[in-house]
Amino acid sequence: MWTPLVLVLVTSWRAFAQVPLPEPPFLPQNASAGASPSSAGIPNAQWSSLLGNLLYFYEAQRSGKLPSTNRVKWRNDSALTDGQDVKLDLTGGLYDAGDYIKCTFPLSFTVMSICWGATDFGKGYDLANQTPYLDDMLRWSLNWLMKAHAANNTLFVQVANEEVDNAYWGGDRNIPLPRPSYQINDTSPGTDAAAGTAAAFAACSNLYANRIFSNSYSGPATLQNATYAATLLQHAQQLFTFATSASGGQAVYQHSVPEVGKAYPSSGYGDELAIAALFLSWATNSSSLYQQAQGYWQQYSLGSYDGVFNWDNKTPGLPVLFAQIAQANPSFGGNASTWQTVAEKYFDGIVYGGGPGYQTRGGLLYYNGDSDDASLNPSLNAAMLLTRYVPLASTQSRRNDYWNYAKTQVNYALGNNPMQAPYIVGANPNSPQNPHSAMASGGNNISEINTSPPQEAYVLYGGVVGGPDKYDRFFDIRADWPETEIALDYNAPMLTLAAMHVLNDTADPFYTSLKAGAYDSKKPQGMPCDAAYTDGCGGPQLSQGGKIVLGVIPGLTGLAIFSLLGWWAMVSFRREHDPLY
Repeated sequence: MWTPLVLVLVTSWRAFAQVPLPEPPFLPQNASAGASPSSAGIPNAQWSSLLGNLLYFYEAQRSGKLPSTNRVKWRNDSALTDGQDVKLDLTGGLYDAGDYIKCTFPLSFTVMSICWGATDFGKGYDLANQTPYLDDMLRWSLNWLMKAHAANNTLFVQVANEEVDNAYWGGDRNIPLPRPSYQINDTSPGTDAAAGTAAAFAACSNLYANRIFSNSYSGPATLQNATYAATLLQHAQQLFTFATSASGGQAVYQHSVPEVGKAYPSSGYGDELAIAALFLSWATNSSSLYQQAQGYWQQYSLGSYDGVFNWDNKTPGLPVLFAQIAQANPSFGGNASTWQTVAEKYFDGIVYGGGPGYQTRGGLLYYNGDSDDASLNPSLNAAMLLTRYVPLASTQSRRNDYWNYAKTQVNYALGNNPMQAPYIVGANPNSPQNPHSAMASGGNNISEINTSPPQEAYVLYGGVVGGPDKYDRFFDIRADWPETEIALDYNAPMLTLAAMHVLNDTADPFYTSLKAGAYDSKKPQGMPCDAAYTDGCGGPQLSQGGKIVLGVIPGLTGLAIFSLLGWWAMVSFRREHDPLY
């Protein structure tokens, strides 16, 4: 007979229970499968497989005690003492990139972006049979963020020292100690980190509570859980109060915790306050929070920003979210057409020109500065926002142009580029072979990252790498972190885009048309010119084919110049001797 305590525990477990994982589990196929066209149809098998791989990457990035359902067999339990220095359990979570630090600011942005995407295009996860893994990935991340939110006015923003971590290149069994825990609190605030994490909790609460924005979208993935949604909302509300009311005032988080500024410094907090207020307004049906978000837009002059959407700056996403909510609930007092105008001013600058971004010769949207250390991230985030905004666009021509522009950016990332390389690890034989990942490399000699071992030990399936340079060159060098490093936020926009393509696209991802050896024939000579290498800073080097073309051009140019000189001499002679000329 059930005792009351057992009944409470069982009821509690069921209330929080996640979507059961498939058996047998989804596992990535060999990269060669990405060179084989599918039978088309919806859901498209290749897009479904890509969506699964993108989620699988997050499993490879896990920290802490791994569950029995772990699919990445070369990963081990790791960093099991995190939080002991502050007498807390801060184990778990995700390593931020190719190293072993755990960072709340980019993680919260990543989770916010994925939950927003799964609210709008969530049925793509359902069709691809990836909703259980979406739920698993989100809970692994959110549950750690709950641990990091140790008290109403306390948030741990980083675990491990950046310099110590960067000095280590090796597997997950020997991660160096100590791993200090860094916090913001009431007297040492971090408005951006607190508000950004509040936004993540609120966006994910909306997903788990099935709070749809509009029938123009597919609707949320089928992972609803009212109890979990309420828990997430409670954390969101507490963190938003912390962000707005800390006794220490408001400040960027590196002001209180200088250590975090080495990896993820923040440029401001107005955008985080606004996006947290917006997601909370929808979660709580609060017109006052919506109005508060509009106030932040004005107070921090966010409308003057026309740069990238990323972990540091959420501003470009705000007009889209303002418009979504205003259209969904006019009683909030938002003017949907006003926010359409703001959003379209930004998007027109991307699609038609006039903004700070430009297209490389190969077609990649590029922002000098922001694109230099991870060129695909600004491009894919822009494509993700454009795709989300299409149903809200004011004219049919904009709908078409925004959609087509977004598609060109996705296709570029998936192999329709001068390198003929899809920039997702394991997607195709031409995918990057040397992602900058200490744990996947299999090496343990930081002075021999590129050659020890000669071939990456493990395939980091689904990892989106930094991407090519402004000349569309990709060198695939393990130590060249601006081009080959993977990171949590790099995958986020591609997840939403892949889910959307599962819903709507019968055609395969572009990379299925690329046969083995395509990248090798285009791989540039020489070395890169970026934050990791200066060897190639004399200018872009070309592939052998490019050099042949370049050799032909001077010959043709010389012939043209010789012909023009001859024509000029003839004209001069005639003018001198023919009075009618």
